Amino acid sequence: MGSESELLWGVLFGSVGFGFFIYGKKQSMLVPLVCGLALMVYPYFMPNAVVLVLVGLVLVAVPYFYRF
Repeated sequence: MGSESELLWGVLFGSVGFGFFIYGKKQSMLVPLVCGLALMVYPYFMPNAVVLVLVGLVLVAVPYFYRF
């Protein structure tokens, strides 16, 4: 984590990911479960804040558009 913005975005997307993970686990749904795990882990590997936000928004939108 390089800057404050990356840290805050990482915490935000990690929190949303935790919510998706819990929801996917309780409902036995694969897409929210996997997206939740990805949202909790991916901020550690993003090079800057812009890429962090773009990937995060895509991962948050996937469970709403793709039902498995």
